[in-house]
Formats: sequence, C-alpha cells, structure tokens
Amino acid sequence: MNQLAILGPGLLGGSLALAVRARAPQCRIAVWARREAAVAEARRICDLASTDLADAVRGADVVVLCVPIGAMAELAERIAPLVEPGALVTDVGSVKAPVVEALAPLFERAGRGRFVGSHPMAGSEQAGLSAAHADLFEGSVALLTPHPGADPAAVEAAAALWRLVGCKIHSLSPAEHDEAIGLVSHLPHLIAASLVNFVCAQDPRAADFCGNGLRDTTRIASGLPEMWTEILATNRAVLGGQLQAFIARLQEISRDLASGNDSLLKTFLTNAKVRRDRHIQRRS
Repeated sequence: MNQLAILGPGLLGGSLALAVRARAPQCRIAVWARREAAVAEARRICDLASTDLADAVRGADVVVLCVPIGAMAELAERIAPLVEPGALVTDVGSVKAPVVEALAPLFERAGRGRFVGSHPMAGSEQAGLSAAHADLFEGSVALLTPHPGADPAAVEAAAALWRLVGCKIHSLSPAEHDEAIGLVSHLPHLIAASLVNFVCAQDPRAADFCGNGLRDTTRIASGLPEMWTEILATNRAVLGGQLQAFIARLQEISRDLASGNDSLLKTFLTNAKVRRDRHIQRRS
C-alpha cells in the first residue's frame, strides 16, 4: 500500500490514519471530510486533508469509506469515476448486506475500483477524531464480507490492510455477518439502552447508588444515538427475530425465578459463567 485515502475522519477513520502512520510511515495518507473544520482538525494526522473528493482519492491504491452507513451509497457514486482502476475500495460499516448489495455493483459498472466489504470490530462509546488513537484496532477482529464476484486479489488487499493495523481476519458472507453482529453488537446495544431506561424509570434514585456492575453492563448505551439509530434500523429485519427470541428467554428465566427452584437459577448462572469464560473473557 503506497497511498491510503480515508473518507471520514471520525473515531475509526482517524484511528486508521494514526495506525497506518505508526506502522507504515512510508504510506501517504489523504483524508476527506465534508466540513472545513473537520479538514483543519484532520491535517495533524495525514499528508493531505481536503473537502475535495478528487484530491483525496487521486493516486490512492486503497480507499476506505469511514462514513455512516446511510451516506455510503451516495459517496460511492461520487468516487466511482474518480478512484484508480485497480484501487481497493472498502468500508467500516457495521451492517453489511445492504452496503455490499449497493456498492459492489456500482464499482463493477464503473470499471474503476474493486470493492470488498469489511468491518473492523473496534470502537468505543466515544466518537470523533479527538477520541482516535493508533492502537484502536490492535487485537480486534476484522470481518471481510466479499460478494460472490469479488476479486481475490482485492480481498487479500483488504485483509492486508486490517492485518497491518493489528486485526485478526475472518471472512463471512454479508448475511452471515449481519446475523452474527446482530447477536454480539446490535442486540447488546439495545439491551444496554433498555436497562438504563428501565432502571431510571423505575427509581431514578437507584442509579445514584450503582457500582461497576451497572456501569460496565450499560457502558455502550453512551454511544451516539444518531449513529446507533441508523445501525439498528438498517439491521432491523435480523434484530427483530433476535430480540423476540431474547424476550422469550427472559420470560423462561422469569418463570424459573418465580418457581422457587434455586437449582434452575444456579444452572442458568453457571452456564453463563462457563460460556463467558470460554468464549468471551479470553478475547478481552
């Protein structure tokens, strides 16, 4: 990778620029932002910052869309005639099926750029370039979601990008991605937000007495509401079924608790501990 263009210098885009600068200092980094204020802020992390898309993507062999999901199709249409013919074009969106469905054919028709969907599983409840840091992706998983006609060389180029900044690579179909990430990211966000709203509605004073349990469980509810509204709405078809299944499981737990059979409760808690220690804790 000789030249990287990052479209959108928020938390992910800014962190990607800092990570590449730290790990591949020979790579030229260009950043595009819609607003002049964002461009001025981005100048400290790149070689070129501009509100002009042509300036940002000119000569880039890798272009990464780091904008909200709803803005990707319009932005892709604008850059399709501008990117280098062999350039890798990828994204960081946390819902993949609609993104890949919209963007892959667009670049194929343009005959310029090779699109491969990707999603680095890194982030924070914080947002913006001020929260960016070079180690954000270190040890994270990057999910590649190539469409059936994706160029294998482009897929490998996407894998190389995320490996460079410290990610472990896995590949899924776009639909498999949305099911899996619905379970481990989107559903947890809904649950965390629901818990905050429930506790504060039931007894606002109780929140003043909370310890690390509630704080840790609900940390992600502090994410940007605008961003999460778009993510959850885009994956609503998958989430609807997952949420109904989760509600049904809560109802089972409620019946077990009401039964007075403490062995059922202990089994439930033991299974959760064993599964978290085996599948989740080891990755933290």
